[in-house]
Amino acid sequence: MTDPLAEYRQVARDLAVDAVALVPGPNFNRAFQKPFMSHERPFVAVIPAQGAPAAIVPNLELGSWALVDFDGAVFDWRDQDGYAAAFDALAQHMPLSSLAVEGQVMRVFVHHALKQAMPELKIVDGEKAISGLRIVKTPQDIDALQAAIDVSERALKRVLDGVRVGQTEKQIEQALIQSLFAEGAEDQAFAPIVAAGDNSARPHAKARADYHVKRGDALLFDFGARKHGFAADITRTVFVADVSDEGRDVYQTVLNANLKGFEVTRAGVTAHDIDDAVTGVLEASPYADRIRTKTGHGLGRDVHEAPYIMRGNAQVMQAGMVYTNEPGLYDLGNFGVRIEDDVLVTETGCRSLTSFPKELMIVGR
Repeated sequence: MTDPLAEYRQVARDLAVDAVALVPGPNFNRAFQKPFMSHERPFVAVIPAQGAPAAIVPNLELGSWALVDFDGAVFDWRDQDGYAAAFDALAQHMPLSSLAVEGQVMRVFVHHALKQAMPELKIVDGEKAISGLRIVKTPQDIDALQAAIDVSERALKRVLDGVRVGQTEKQIEQALIQSLFAEGAEDQAFAPIVAAGDNSARPHAKARADYHVKRGDALLFDFGARKHGFAADITRTVFVADVSDEGRDVYQTVLNANLKGFEVTRAGVTAHDIDDAVTGVLEASPYADRIRTKTGHGLGRDVHEAPYIMRGNAQVMQAGMVYTNEPGLYDLGNFGVRIEDDVLVTETGCRSLTSFPKELMIVGR
């Protein structure tokens, strides 16, 4: 019988530790094929290099945990009793001298609970190795990503058809969220960015309830649906009713950079190579002082994951990796433009999982 946790056991061996610990999040959901919430209650699965796993499970989650095919000891605890006894029971059941954890996901109080139960335990950050198991997507992963992207693109079309001068950013954001669920999203990948005019020059802007979209505004959408546990991440920038010559020129510059990313991407190049080529297009333009971000990041169960597409990152791209190609130019106090596609790396090149049109679009009236 195939061991569903074999990859995590191998990580423990590769890192020369006794076990790997997972907490609710992308890796946990991948390992156990069921999503669980991260909340104030510690919830930890420990997978040893050899032998049966064990889990510390909040009592209120036992019903859901029973749906997981988990062949190991379970130590549950109730709020009124606290969780220290569950960690002590784990320590007696599975004495550990070293443990690899998810450094970007595990919270400090869980770390402290482990150390309280096992004072001599050496805890190491195994984030890169643990998350690295999902950096190359399977065909099933790609299908799930494509489903999330398709939902997102249908939702965007709905919203753009309804944009009008005078709407607030918040009204457009609400329409986008409603459209995502109407088109079949299971959840939002993240809180969407809907930003118009000067707000579009803030890469992580928040929609305003008191700003009414004006004729000539850049209108930026950065959003995504979640489907089958995977996240889409798409950005399109349109112009409302009209566009200035500057807007056209900036948009074309960003589009040229985006297209350059597709031109250079293939298995064997590095993340540095891609960002260097894409950012080089922006740097060669009259708008080099408007560069504020790297080219992109990996995409999958997490919205932001490895590989990070930036200069200095020597990560070699492999067939099956997915990343966001999202160059942008941002002039604070004026406007910004970003175009973002989700890109699948192949042996001979790449394939865009996003298909929403990228030619300059003027919407509304």
